Order: sequence, then C-alpha cells, then structure tokens
Amino acid sequence: MFTGLVEEIGHVAAIDHGTDSVRLSIACTRVMEDATPGASISVNGVCLTVTDYDDSGFSVDVMQESLDRSSIGQLQLGDAVNLERAMAAGGRFGGHIVQGHVDAVATLISRTPGERWEVFRFSLPPQLSRYVVHKGSITVSGTSLTVSALGQNYFEVSLIPTTLQETILGELALGQMVNLEVDVIAKYVEKLTLGAQPSRGKDTED
Repeated sequence: MFTGLVEEIGHVAAIDHGTDSVRLSIACTRVMEDATPGASISVNGVCLTVTDYDDSGFSVDVMQESLDRSSIGQLQLGDAVNLERAMAAGGRFGGHIVQGHVDAVATLISRTPGERWEVFRFSLPPQLSRYVVHKGSITVSGTSLTVSALGQNYFEVSLIPTTLQETILGELALGQMVNLEVDVIAKYVEKLTLGAQPSRGKDTED
C-alpha cells in the first residue's frame, strides 16, 4: 500500500521490450536506501516489483495487463517518473490509501496559473465519474490530490508550488496522459451497498 506522497523523481535509464512485457530500469537514489528483492515501488502510480537493483536504481518487469491499463508503455528513455516506496507499518499516513492499481488513464486538458498555485483540469473517464467527489481524494500518476472542482467529464486539482516542483506533474504538457486511481473506499462502499439487499431464503424469518 502507498499514500500518494511522491518521494523522488526518477528517470528511465533503459527499456527492454518483450513480446508481451517490458523491463524498465529506473535511475534513482532515495528509494534505494532500503531496497530489497521483491520490494514494491510505485512508478507513476503503478505498483511494480523490484527484480534487480544497485546503488544507482532498480529494474522492474511490466506485464501486458499493466501496459494495457496505464501509460507505462509510453515511457521513453530519459522520461521522469514519480516514485514512492510501499508504506511502512509504522510510517506517517500523509496522503490517502493508494493501492498502485491504475483504474484508467486521462489527459491534461488545461493549466490555469494562480497567484501561488496552478489549477490542472483532467479528463474524467465515464466509468470512474461515480467514484470522484468534490473535495475527495484521487491519485494522479502516483500523487495523492484533492479534487477542487468537478464537471460531467472532467475534474480539477489545485497544485501548490511544492507539488509542481517535486513531482512530474509540474512538467505535464496539454494532452499528455496520466494514470488515475480513484479512492478504493468508494469502490468498497458501492460493492457493499449493492450487495446489501435482504435475502428471502429458507432461513429468513417473516
């Protein structure tokens, strides 16, 4: 599990394409401080497993499922990526519950500068709209953000200077794709609500 607080911006150092998978090598430093084989690291919001590592970075294997559901397959050599290690059991919970399971991709529609912040508008895939609420949490390429405005087919987030500088979001161009993960609590609530219809089986008393 992650919290959506990006620890470091890494860079794609190598890409090895297979028939139905990709091996990525990511150059970084901070997230390697306590690296172990099999550790989970969020790369642009996608939970991936460390297969090899050294002091300069780590490698991961990305299967077809992740390539189909995220923007990971579009990464090029030198591209910057948001990185976060899995949350330690005794760690501070600064963002929200993030699984690293991408629900859909979206595109940046507009950027509107403010006095000390910038408002980003992203497209909102129809299948996710019921899980996104005003002032609720959403993960954009591994970054935990608060929805500041919501429309029928879009949502907005307001980014402070720290977020613009310390994540890849500050360098996003219009039309660029991002990974979205909605709040898993909303999905559980929907599941429980739909499954809460009373049973009329043999053991049910009238």
